[in-house]
Amino acid sequence: MNTVVKIFMTVGLIGTILSCKSSFNATETMQIEENRSAIYQEIISNPVQLTNLLSEAQKNEEAKKMLMKAHMEQMESGNMKMMMEKNPEMKEKMQSHMQKMMEKNPEMMENMQSKMLAKMMESEKGRKMLMDEIHNNKTMKKEMKEKMMQMMNENPEMMEDMMQKMMEKNPEMKKKMQEKMKNEGK
Repeated sequence: MNTVVKIFMTVGLIGTILSCKSSFNATETMQIEENRSAIYQEIISNPVQLTNLLSEAQKNEEAKKMLMKAHMEQMESGNMKMMMEKNPEMKEKMQSHMQKMMEKNPEMMENMQSKMLAKMMESEKGRKMLMDEIHNNKTMKKEMKEKMMQMMNENPEMMEDMMQKMMEKNPEMKKKMQEKMKNEGK
């Protein structure tokens, strides 16, 4: 009888040990909303884990595109501006990082510049700021002049309309343009 009890206890102990073995399946775990939220919160609340996640994401081309898209949406929404106003150190790091990324990726740089230009052109203040910057920066002035000339040559109606609007709003500019045209004609 003693032997039978020992055998049953041994079988019970082995059964208990085997049943306690945990098998983790990430896909199954992530399918449950509560698990996903708990995992996200754990990663977000721990700076080391968040850094590790972002490092892993930077290794994956598709993930990098998604992060960049989300970043661009944040910048366009104005949320990023508010965050950077509250944290100047973050603003400096972001600007430095963006500069490095744009230097490595000319296509991204061109895309960013066109978005910034379009955003500036939406408001009167932005257009004035852009014009001041162009007038003060010789390289920009030359590039913008070439681009504007190209655009105007491609679309003479746009040139006429734009010139008319500018001269109506700014009589001083009208005088300057007339003088410049006289000087170029000589």
